[in-house]
Amino acid sequence: MKRLALLHLFITALCLSLHAQTDPVIMTVNGKDITRSEFEYSYNKNNSDGVIDKKSVDEYVPLFIDFKLKVAAAEDARYDTVTAIQKDLRSYKEQMVLPTIIDKDFIEREARNTYDNTAARFEGADLLTASHILVRMGPNATTDEQAKAKTRIDSIYTALQGGADFAELARKCSEDPGSAARGGSLGQFGKGMMIPDFEKAAYALKKGETSAPFKSTVGWHIVKLEDRHPFESYEFHHESILKFLESRGVNEASANYHIDSIAKARNVERDVVISELFEDLKAKDEETRFLSQEYYDGTMMYEICKNQIWDVAAKDEEGMLKYYNKNKKNYQWDEPRFKGIVISAKEKSIVDNAAKLLKKTKDDTQWGKMMVEAYNTDSVKNVRIEHGIYKKGDSPNVDKLEFGQPIELKPFRDYPYVGTYGRILKKPESYKDVIGQLTVDYQSAVEKEWVAELRKKYSFTVNEAVLKTVNNH
Repeated sequence: MKRLALLHLFITALCLSLHAQTDPVIMTVNGKDITRSEFEYSYNKNNSDGVIDKKSVDEYVPLFIDFKLKVAAAEDARYDTVTAIQKDLRSYKEQMVLPTIIDKDFIEREARNTYDNTAARFEGADLLTASHILVRMGPNATTDEQAKAKTRIDSIYTALQGGADFAELARKCSEDPGSAARGGSLGQFGKGMMIPDFEKAAYALKKGETSAPFKSTVGWHIVKLEDRHPFESYEFHHESILKFLESRGVNEASANYHIDSIAKARNVERDVVISELFEDLKAKDEETRFLSQEYYDGTMMYEICKNQIWDVAAKDEEGMLKYYNKNKKNYQWDEPRFKGIVISAKEKSIVDNAAKLLKKTKDDTQWGKMMVEAYNTDSVKNVRIEHGIYKKGDSPNVDKLEFGQPIELKPFRDYPYVGTYGRILKKPESYKDVIGQLTVDYQSAVEKEWVAELRKKYSFTVNEAVLKTVNNH
């Protein structure tokens, strides 16, 4: 036994050694080894055909390290313990695991139940294939309307008896638009699938027979029975039932049943079973392993950047103003802009009187509110307002009214009158006039400073010899 145990340890060590040789460590970030295969997966995915800003391996290394440093910071901040993030990660595991499980016994039981329930509903009656012609007549039809409907159906029936083609008459005369387009065809149906009067008349026919006109709750019908036969066996319908069940999500239902059954038998939580199956899946499938690592890292990185960098920077007006003043030359315009509102109104007088109303304040952020309060009520919307800073090409209405472009106005539906109110600017009046791009740039600057701190806080090393073998081994 001792020799067997030693042999097992030797084989395990040998396997680990062989794996290390075939997939060596390319870098270590904050004490965590990263294999060449993981780096290659990330590099190749982010530099595939179609990627505009492709990077060389050497250019990609610092970006990859920065990404892993952000993940390390998120783990130190215990983001992986946040309830919402844990829920998201559990959901991801479940999404990966469920498609790999198909409980054939469960699916077969569902298929059999579907067949049995359908057969029971038909109560042993034949399946019919029929076409019909309908002349509509409502339940409250007047005597005159009833007479006209009866005359019309009788004339159609007379034409049929004279040899007219049923499908052609259905297309021309039937007032059931759905079936009329198909020559009156209703397809196959069974007991309980049609209104009672119609069903009674159809089941009274033999294959190939055409009924005399009869009345139902919706009007007058003529039915042609094209085929009838007993409800086929389970084996006959098996494939079509499986396709129907697949369209209704039976595979996912079977996977959930399988997981719940295991959890119940072992008396453990469902998440425990999913986690175990997920780990097995990662062990067997390299693609899943890389995808799961990418998803985990991406989630950690996004959460810490959003909460500690991006959101904070977006609200930091003082810092943003300083950044703007320091980099003001980057935010000059190469052409004038229109700053103001575009007014779309139901009445011309609203547009004509806008200037008089809006001159009461120079605060352009209030102009839209003033127009809406003056002309709209809870029940009546007389005016629509768009507020912004526009360059040529952003809005045809601004191009026409402010930049004098020889184009047509494009009013909103139900708001035919268009006007503008504001001013043309050659350069931004304040940082708020370029707030969109400024926010992105300031967030990037703050993030860059943060990453520089992370590079000082956490250790990382790169195996240059292994790096040279990326995609070349």
